[in-house]
Amino acid sequence: MEKMKNQIDKSVLITLIIVGGVLILGVMGFIFANSTVYAKTVSSTGTATIEVVPDLVVVYFNIQTTGSTSSVADDKNSEIYEKMKSDILALGFGEDEIQTESYSVYPEYDWSSGTQKLKDYIAVHSVKMKIPIGNKDKIDEVISAGIDAGSGISYLNYELTDENQSKYKIDAIKMATEDARKKAEALALGSQSKLGKLVSVSTSDFGYVPWLAYSADAGSITKENSGEIESRITPSTQEISSAVTVIFRIR
Repeated sequence: MEKMKNQIDKSVLITLIIVGGVLILGVMGFIFANSTVYAKTVSSTGTATIEVVPDLVVVYFNIQTTGSTSSVADDKNSEIYEKMKSDILALGFGEDEIQTESYSVYPEYDWSSGTQKLKDYIAVHSVKMKIPIGNKDKIDEVISAGIDAGSGISYLNYELTDENQSKYKIDAIKMATEDARKKAEALALGSQSKLGKLVSVSTSDFGYVPWLAYSADAGSITKENSGEIESRITPSTQEISSAVTVIFRIR
């Protein structure tokens, strides 16, 4: 009886080992099959470049004031900003076209004696003024408003509105994706395969940065030469680009 029991236990054990082996082989086969499928892929990168005409000229003002205290420096700065803003709004622009880029107040120290001595406080306000290309004939008036109020001017840029940035971004990505797909098809054809399902797709950063129209480094921007600067503001087509990488299965 005991001998029969031992034989049954051995049979069960052998059966379990066989079943376990079959399951392991099945899992390994599944993993191998899937890894083989993913190994049969093709990758390509597509690019696209779009020529666009900027629809904004943006003037960057720099208001800098000093004072014996931070409050004095701040008050002087606010006075210049409010006058400049009021004069610009009087030209027919909206408040949303005048935007603060940054604002800071910090102490300035004198080290000439070899020790730290508070000299005064400096307030710096960076402001940008968006001018639609259709109103570029008012650039000299905008510049004069800033200078008359006591502001300096850093530079002028050609830029795109947020709406056009979004539109061109989508257009460029669509074109780059189509270019990537065509290249993937050519690669598959060249390797005597057929393009299968898309595995992944990714895009790099949208290739847009503002284009410099005029910089104070090229010469001080004053009321006297603002008209001359305005005559130079003639935007030409600029290029923006996008890149998209795709991975397809091939069969």
